[in-house]
Amino acid sequence: MHKSVLLKEVITYLKVKERGIYVDCTAGYAGHSSEILKRVKRGYLFAFDQDEEAVKYSNQKLQVIGKNFEVINSNFINLKAELNKRKVTKVDGILFDLGVSSVQLDKKERGFSYHQDARLDMRMDQNNDLSAYEVVNEYPLEKLINIFKIYGEEPAARNIAKKIVSAREKEPIVTTLELVDIIKGSVSAKRRRLEHPARQVFQAIRIEVNKELEVLEAALEQAITLLNPGGRLCVITFHSLEDRICKQLFKKYSSVNQSLKKLPFIPVSEEPIIKLINKQVIVPSALEIKTNNRARSAKMRVVEKL
Repeated sequence: MHKSVLLKEVITYLKVKERGIYVDCTAGYAGHSSEILKRVKRGYLFAFDQDEEAVKYSNQKLQVIGKNFEVINSNFINLKAELNKRKVTKVDGILFDLGVSSVQLDKKERGFSYHQDARLDMRMDQNNDLSAYEVVNEYPLEKLINIFKIYGEEPAARNIAKKIVSAREKEPIVTTLELVDIIKGSVSAKRRRLEHPARQVFQAIRIEVNKELEVLEAALEQAITLLNPGGRLCVITFHSLEDRICKQLFKKYSSVNQSLKKLPFIPVSEEPIIKLINKQVIVPSALEIKTNNRARSAKMRVVEKL
């Protein structure tokens, strides 16, 4: 069962208005979308998801609440283009929840989980050509090392990548648990006792397969331009790379360039276009983490359009 992270906090910080237009860029299984739709009785909700199963489920769930919504089967990199198609150029609030849905993780045939055996896949959009199988079996050694190091922040990146290349020379690595065994054989016994050694590598491969970080910055830029004055953007991240992209982008658009601060006046084109609503990240309560372990690494940042 999927539980939406920071649900109360999202609704509070989005300041949902009855007549507003809102966008959930990561509909998933409509947890956040449902609560937004309940509050926009005379407004409209657009929800995006690239996963066809999630789109179908969200449609069914939201229809019970109201008719003033549309679930768009597309990656959020197409946020502006899809809204423009619908003659929407400004909105009152936008949400990104960058966590992988529990339903995707728990459905073993999707190949996201390092606990269950399935063919290596990890595609959020199942129409994509690139899957985890191609990454693991076709990427050269140095590229694997970089992915594990940068996207997974994996300390044993080089050793794990070497073992993968060595294993696939004998026969292709087909399933998740075959890959897990190779990873386990690449790290120390102490590491295996302290944590699941495959977590960071699986995260890295998932990010590569879905080009998650490449599209995030561009989508956030689009979101900022789409907001009405006073509109808010909430972003929930689950690892440091996502949070860093978010933090740096928000800093860029909420502050004045240091070199301009000595001028008698700041040119209009250089003035901040957003303000930070929370200086420190918003994190789940101890109670939420206790009832939903997947919330433990969540961080939310919120900005408002000036």
